[in-house]
Amino acid sequence: MMKNMLTLILGVMLVLALAACGAGNVVEENAGGAANAASVNAAGSPEPAAAGDGPQAAGARQPAFVEVTDAHGTVAVPVPVHPQTVVALDNRTFETLEAWGIKLAAAPKNVMPADSVYVGDDTVLNVGSHNEPNLEIIAAVNPDLVIVGQRFARYYEDIKALVPQAAVIDLDINVSAADGTAGENLVNGFRNTTTILGQIFGKNEEADALIARFDEALEAAKAAYNGTDTVISVIVSGGNIGYAAPHVGRVWGPLHDIFGWVSPLEIGNATTDHQGDEISVEAIAQADPDWLMVLDRDAAISSAEDRIPAQDVIANAPALQNTKAVREGRIVYAPADTYTNESIQTFIEIFERIAEAFNAAK
Repeated sequence: MMKNMLTLILGVMLVLALAACGAGNVVEENAGGAANAASVNAAGSPEPAAAGDGPQAAGARQPAFVEVTDAHGTVAVPVPVHPQTVVALDNRTFETLEAWGIKLAAAPKNVMPADSVYVGDDTVLNVGSHNEPNLEIIAAVNPDLVIVGQRFARYYEDIKALVPQAAVIDLDINVSAADGTAGENLVNGFRNTTTILGQIFGKNEEADALIARFDEALEAAKAAYNGTDTVISVIVSGGNIGYAAPHVGRVWGPLHDIFGWVSPLEIGNATTDHQGDEISVEAIAQADPDWLMVLDRDAAISSAEDRIPAQDVIANAPALQNTKAVREGRIVYAPADTYTNESIQTFIEIFERIAEAFNAAK
């Protein structure tokens, strides 16, 4: 009898011990679930998730966030990782987003390259252009994230007010500084914005690889320049040649800062005008540059029937034919879609073209 009682007591104690172990595993799993719900800051380090009551706080995964310091600099913006509904308005980001397979709900198709996947996708609503935007389209798609920048940077506050539930980030890069910092701004801007997009969309490795390509092309173009050849940059639009001044000129201005190009021509009150500053071809001819850098604006915004190719405009300008640049074929043309696609990929290609041309002339 005593033996049977002892056996029963030992059995009960064993059951209670196993139950206690089981309860410990459940707590451990729940604790692990909470740890997995940690957010990620801009540097990529984990932060504890906020504690809460109820079963969702106890074990369910919470949305992860990254803290983004955008062009405004003073506010860290929480952005949901892998946002489901995205509106992109920054021409510098479209090619990257497309390469990474990011789905957009709306975009400004009027100022995007015609061959963009987003332009041809009828499910992507058209916000229009920066001159006449239909911002109500943004509200209509109820976005999680709106990416603002470049042409649409001016609408940042309007968009924030329009979609207060969304994370709105401004990835604009200041490349119009006349104090010689435009080049540095461009380089750091591309690195930072690419990193931010990689964090938001879970493409950190792809972002790192893209930045590495950018840096490699940048250094190759730097090494190819001999430090003495003179360079003039122009924008061809509507059959006219405009001057893209060092520091501030569209596309080319910051590159004068980056590469230290020697300019044989300076004008007063240089601007960021999208067609370049007014200048006579005679003034360019008199400066007699060793190199011409050319942006064909019409190639990006006009049909083949309506535009005059920049190559033809340069070739049919009598005053330029005796310049060293034209005479020796030392002309570098930006990619045809540059005016509507000033992406990091476009600048990689520009840097590669510069390096190839400079090295071939040595």
